[in-house]
Amino acid sequence: MRDDAHILAVDIGASSGRVMLGRWDGSHIALEEVHRFANGMVERDGHLFWDVNRLWREIQTGVRRYATWENQALLVSIGIDTWAVDYALLDEHGALIGDPYAYRDPRNEGIAELVDAIIPPEELYERTGLQRLPFNTLYQLYAERDGSRLAAAATLLLMPDLFHFWLTGTRVAEYTNATTTMLLDARQRAWAIDLLERLGLPTHILPPLVMPGLRLGPLLPEVQNAVGLHRPIEVIAVGTHDTASAVAGIPGLDAHSAYISSGTWSLVGVERAEPLISAEARQLNVTNEGGVYGAIRLLKNVSGLWLLQECQRRWNEEGRRLTWDDIIAQAEAAPPLRSLIDPDAPEFLAVGDMPARIRDYCRRTGQLVPETVGEIARCCLESLALRYQQVIEALERLTGQPITTVRIVGGGSQNTLLCQLTAEACRRTVVAGPTESTALGNILVQAITMGYFPDLATARQVVAASAPQRVYTPREGTAR
Repeated sequence: MRDDAHILAVDIGASSGRVMLGRWDGSHIALEEVHRFANGMVERDGHLFWDVNRLWREIQTGVRRYATWENQALLVSIGIDTWAVDYALLDEHGALIGDPYAYRDPRNEGIAELVDAIIPPEELYERTGLQRLPFNTLYQLYAERDGSRLAAAATLLLMPDLFHFWLTGTRVAEYTNATTTMLLDARQRAWAIDLLERLGLPTHILPPLVMPGLRLGPLLPEVQNAVGLHRPIEVIAVGTHDTASAVAGIPGLDAHSAYISSGTWSLVGVERAEPLISAEARQLNVTNEGGVYGAIRLLKNVSGLWLLQECQRRWNEEGRRLTWDDIIAQAEAAPPLRSLIDPDAPEFLAVGDMPARIRDYCRRTGQLVPETVGEIARCCLESLALRYQQVIEALERLTGQPITTVRIVGGGSQNTLLCQLTAEACRRTVVAGPTESTALGNILVQAITMGYFPDLATARQVVAASAPQRVYTPREGTAR
């Protein structure tokens, strides 16, 4: 086996996607962005969907671009990760039954309460170990239980599994993403068939579960030809939930560390060997999701940069054309701690006029109402930092394990103001980076499967040597 290799990671989030090249030279991994593309929900007939056919074309464009730029002889494998919970339905011939619904679609409203009447929430948590979120896959499926799409379905595939199927022809459900669905028994690590049966949902549509690191097969010949590759390339099931890949790519993650995978969502958690399912965990609404190589990600979903993304979208519609740097600079100049919101309040979940919703929340709660871009942005970032503090302290109490370091990865790790505010609020050292931990975690699992690293611990050490990190400490007077 050669010391040098190329590995392609396709990483698609709720707002953007990219094809990333990992260059392994025998001691370091260098990342290069091959192709970046926008993603977003498409509104049609009062519902929100994902245009997966466009995303599929973008994936092929990225691989094709690599094929024209690089030495193809070095390419060893490809793996895909995406956001969680959303799914595609295929008919008996493997054809897509319409565009998949997006998790923010209004059809989910009130569905959790209907499910509660059949399966008590305490029982559902005991079996699945998942936090209660209105868009969990179980609730989405129940929302369309009587629809024509579900009646015609032969297979359900989560988003990365759909793209892997189109690459290889293999229909499977990769474990880490399957654990986000509320369709899986957390302890048995198998589909909770009896729960679906009690809800009158079809169980024959669930594909076989596979673990990260499995070789799904080579590219289909027609795909290989379409993207301009000269030979079959292995497709690897990575941690296909983007947070699973992000956590896999965190160097230094240990029993005294919490992580924040910071993007459209903020996933705040700790890594464990086994699920933690208890009455206290359910009361805190924390979730047990699968990690790579048997790990459990005990975490909580916190609304993340979505708040500012929606604000930016609204400001741009108004003609302000503000960049992220503009927004953060104005937030830094704004006075601190004038007003705060609950980032997870229901009114901030849906697409809409986010600045107006933030002002309404502050007005309703008797606070100073933020008016300027800087005031609103500062309100969002300070509120996120304080929410991180609440969740980290709750995890510390729940696990009985002291947390001394907060490791922020993903796009939010580049937001210096948010990182410093998090250090202040949490009264802990913050280590920010790598920014591309999701792509790196995706690549690490592929590299382990292909024999370049013996285990994840070794691979994480390579990340520490390959990717920059920045340390933030609480300023005097706020240290723990």
